[in-house]
Amino acid sequence: MARPAEKARAMLNKWVKMREQGNAPAITPRQQKRPHLASECEHLADAEYYRNQIIREITAGISKIQDASLGEYTLRDINDDINKKMREKYHWNKRIQVLGGVDYNALERKRQIEEGDPLAGAAGNTYRYFGSARELPGVKEILAKQAVKAVKKRDLWKHVTPDYFGWRDEEDGVLVELEQQAVVLEQSSSNDKKRRREEEELLLAQDYLDVPTPAQVEQVLLEQKKKAMLAKFSI
Repeated sequence: MARPAEKARAMLNKWVKMREQGNAPAITPRQQKRPHLASECEHLADAEYYRNQIIREITAGISKIQDASLGEYTLRDINDDINKKMREKYHWNKRIQVLGGVDYNALERKRQIEEGDPLAGAAGNTYRYFGSARELPGVKEILAKQAVKAVKKRDLWKHVTPDYFGWRDEEDGVLVELEQQAVVLEQSSSNDKKRRREEEELLLAQDYLDVPTPAQVEQVLLEQKKKAMLAKFSI
């Protein structure tokens, strides 16, 4: 029967192995302060723990902000804090993905699209309004603008057809014919350039072949001297 000390040592070795693989939670996580930057976390289990911690804080904030009697300033402060936590969760989602975990940001975007969220697909820095904060002065106008902007963006993509990407340009045959003509012209131009280059090379070769030999040069010089002497004596 194993002794308690041996059992404890075996458990510690098992935990260390899990820790190295990123599967073990942090030691006494409740006593550890959440890192200011998600990039400082090196273990997947820790990142998951801190993400769940942030979600609990966001849930508590959303529950609290439902109370309209808190007043405008308190509601705005709570709403700011929720948005801060949402941005923080976005970064922890990215960190979890880097550490080999689930892509929570992609899952959340998909759910937002399915639910018809006008801000679906927006990055983590998008400011949102929750609960009674949506009824604050000026907020309704902001929400209306966000909704219109989101609808316009979606409508733009609805009206985009394959023609926009040029996928149907070949259907009427016009583009194909123009491309064939361009190919013929390019080949003709290339052939002309090649022919001119060959002619120039041939001329250069002929000039090189027509250069007289030293004996021929000497013969010409002798003939010129002979003509000069005959001309001199004939005078």
